[in-house]
Amino acid sequence: MGEMIEFPSNGGRCPGYLAEPAGGQGPGVLVIQEWWGLVPHIKDVCDRLAREGFWALAPDLYHGKQVSEPDEAGKAMMAMQLDQAAKDMSGAADELRRRSGRDRVGVVGFCMGGGLALVLACRRPDAIAACVPFYGVIPWPNATPDYSQLSGAVQGHFAEHDDFFPPEKARELEAELRRLGKQAEIFVYDGTSHAFFNDDRPEVYHEQAAALAWGRTLDFLRTQLA
Repeated sequence: MGEMIEFPSNGGRCPGYLAEPAGGQGPGVLVIQEWWGLVPHIKDVCDRLAREGFWALAPDLYHGKQVSEPDEAGKAMMAMQLDQAAKDMSGAADELRRRSGRDRVGVVGFCMGGGLALVLACRRPDAIAACVPFYGVIPWPNATPDYSQLSGAVQGHFAEHDDFFPPEKARELEAELRRLGKQAEIFVYDGTSHAFFNDDRPEVYHEQAAALAWGRTLDFLRTQLA
């Protein structure tokens, strides 16, 4: 359904996968990759969003690189230049605003991308109205978001068994956001592991939890981006 495009990124260009809704009308949603890169699963999420009536754009934060082994993925994630990634995500947000004709858009991210979705929502409160981190991880010491800057609503989806971001951390995030007066709701899914939404990874994919999280995500995006 979608296609690879390039869009402006702070004076440069960034590649990304864009999926267009039928009729070209609808709100925009960024999709932020896991640490594997812009792999077929992330493109499929964009296509699924487009079928539900959203413009969906996944910026390629590794600029063409994909990895398949966890050790490689960890190295690629830590080698990524956070400032450049922030510029690429910001450029993607502006591209979606232009294409959708809406002042503000949503962002959905997975694992590394979940953490980056929160980073973007805090850095671009003018552009991000809804943020959906799936088991979001922020491993970079200098990347902790300034949640006081957040203006959009947050809906988070986390696994019961997750060494990267355990449920108690998810609840701490929810409490911090609410303490700051932000709109936030966190869901923890029983019997699930990290990456439970990724149907390309049968060893962790949890069909029931993934379907429930997807339905909640769609309802949330439709409400916040109406």
